[in-house]
Amino acid sequence: MKESLMEIVCCPIDKHDLDLEVDTRDDDDILEGTLTCTDCGEVYPIEDGIPNLLPPDMRDEAAA
Repeated sequence: MKESLMEIVCCPIDKHDLDLEVDTRDDDDILEGTLTCTDCGEVYPIEDGIPNLLPPDMRDEAAA
């Protein structure tokens, strides 16, 4: 994901801002990391450059 997307993404649960923690990057592309809601504390993974912004219950169903 591009770091510039941080200006428009928000928590899908409560619409608050997300804090970015980068584990792996390639220039402006974030390849691995997490997005954490500043209000509810829900954590959304970034894997292979793709943020998974599904709510937790839907992430569990998608993985099954």
